[in-house]
Amino acid sequence: MSFLDRIAAAVAPAASDEQRIEARRKLEEISVSEPFAQDILDQHRQIESLFQEARQSDGAGAEGIVEELALLLNAHSMAEEAVIYPEISDHSGKAHAGMAYEEHAMTKVQLAALQKLAPGTKEWHEKLDHIESAVQQHMYQEESSWLPDVIRYAPVEERQRMSMEFRDYFERVDQG
Repeated sequence: MSFLDRIAAAVAPAASDEQRIEARRKLEEISVSEPFAQDILDQHRQIESLFQEARQSDGAGAEGIVEELALLLNAHSMAEEAVIYPEISDHSGKAHAGMAYEEHAMTKVQLAALQKLAPGTKEWHEKLDHIESAVQQHMYQEESSWLPDVIRYAPVEERQRMSMEFRDYFERVDQG
């Protein structure tokens, strides 16, 4: 854990598994008619699944899974940054949006570093665990407060626009 990670953990301790499960359950309840939130939750589940697959594989298989994970995270983050985070800024707080953009950038840097390591090594597993932990905390923040704030406070017309634009943006980047 880096010096900055230790400071961040002291200021905002990582959510427990129970807290993450409860935040997701509550977001699932309030997002029934919010396609943008449902799409984000589906992508979060795919991301979690790819982390698990990467951890359980070795060699070329792990390289392919990490590449798939990086592509999914990139498309997901770009769609959130273009469509969702401006609304988080307006309806949950500018600091939340700023933190979200920064976390995405750091995840991309760390994934690039992971892809340079030999799969299956101790260093590779440590880096994968570090990235997964950061991504879990980021998803928790989105699911526990940032997205619920947007659902509660953004006008219905904005949420409908976000749903169409998020899916369209993600698909264009994912297919790109």
